Amino acid sequence: MSDQTQNNVVFFSGENVPLEMHKARMVQRVRLLDVDKRLEVITQAGNNTFLLPNRDVFLDMLTDSGVNAMSEAQYAAMMLADDSYAGSETFYRLEKSVQDFFGTEYFLPAHQGRACENILATAYVKPGLKVITNYHFTTTKGHITRQGGEVLEVVGPEALKTTSQNLFKGDVDLDLLDQFVQKHGPEKIAFVRIEAGTNLIGGQPISLANTRRVAEYCKSHKLKLVYDASLLADNLYFIKTREAAYKNKSLAEIVKELGSLMDIIYFSGRKLGCARGGGIATSNKEDYLKMRDLVPLFEGFLTYGGMSVREMEAMSVGLRETLDFHVISQTPIFVEALGQELQKKGVPVVTPFGGLGCHVDASSFVDHVPQTQYPAGALAAAIYLTSGVRGMERGTLSEQRNPDGSEVLAQMELVRLAVPKRVYTLSQMKYVADRLGWLYQHRKMIGGLEFIEEPKTLRFFLGRLKPVGDWQEKLVAAFKKDMPTGL
Repeated sequence: MSDQTQNNVVFFSGENVPLEMHKARMVQRVRLLDVDKRLEVITQAGNNTFLLPNRDVFLDMLTDSGVNAMSEAQYAAMMLADDSYAGSETFYRLEKSVQDFFGTEYFLPAHQGRACENILATAYVKPGLKVITNYHFTTTKGHITRQGGEVLEVVGPEALKTTSQNLFKGDVDLDLLDQFVQKHGPEKIAFVRIEAGTNLIGGQPISLANTRRVAEYCKSHKLKLVYDASLLADNLYFIKTREAAYKNKSLAEIVKELGSLMDIIYFSGRKLGCARGGGIATSNKEDYLKMRDLVPLFEGFLTYGGMSVREMEAMSVGLRETLDFHVISQTPIFVEALGQELQKKGVPVVTPFGGLGCHVDASSFVDHVPQTQYPAGALAAAIYLTSGVRGMERGTLSEQRNPDGSEVLAQMELVRLAVPKRVYTLSQMKYVADRLGWLYQHRKMIGGLEFIEEPKTLRFFLGRLKPVGDWQEKLVAAFKKDMPTGL
């Protein structure tokens, strides 16, 4: 299979169009509610896009987790599943795929990525210990703090700039890493974690050169290095296209090199492999045995780990397909296409364009809304109101309060418009850009949100909010004036 990307196809017209290297053979109907109904639905959902019924969503851009389109080969593999509680042949096929993919020796299955985080935190985090990471993820931080640990972040200052020319904003600041290690001592560091594609700050990748330097530092200081490979597919694309030293390397060679640098690798199969599940890989027998006992306790027996065997067969194929450049380039080029359309309309977005989705800068979009009124959450609700598109808040709402109840203000206020692999068309991306362009022209109408029901943990999943004032009704009236059909 050629490593040529869709972007190498030149249109005679001169237009730059991302070209899908697949065809759709099965479709699912979606519906677009009128704006009055959308106001009713978002109100019932407590202005939390997680609580919207999918039947009321036109384009679901909440996440790519578990909603990426699977290939015909994955569906075919599901028919071969060996359905047994223990010793399933399906597990051994998946185990072999993981070993071949990462070059690791041992594999532990889990039902998804956060289940892996639970096992890692339970095994290695104790009260008072620190976990150093390029940038935290919500559930990762939740599991670490639940065990009494603390998360320390070591991305460089460029990572927190919305607009930048830095192609690898997820890179670890090695000086800052060393400062934390010297301050607390290696014995106080549970592990160092690298996230491939920093989710909360725009899906920004980490270079392989930086990853190698981190690995060398950890080895010299006897620190355990853990790799969250959930977003590895997008990160592979950026290593291949942005990192000159790896331009002529195969994807398999790049993954093997990454695998050789890590003590422990974990991933969400809902993202990596496009199937519902997850797993932990390592070549260290001591680490394997330490985590192994937790799998039957939390997940299920060692040969299924909470996954259905059909999903395991699909994941096995999906991992192999991740080594196909046409597969991994689908999301990044569509994110770029959507981002460029938004930029034409003046909508502020995170640059350079990262993986997973296009990230709208809510702090600039609604700069009149104070952070204590959750501007990214308000913008996500407004986007649904005006388009039927469901995005995800990635800002203060996604943080958790301090022990004293005070608010933790996020370093960035973003709305993520995820682009699941091989799901949406270019015309649908243009629709999203059109509606956000309209909303940006009416941005001063958007107000804030306040909690009416706030869970203590992971509040962005289940919390309910109400608008501050009647800005939503006014926004709907303005929309109907310009779009008389309400659509």
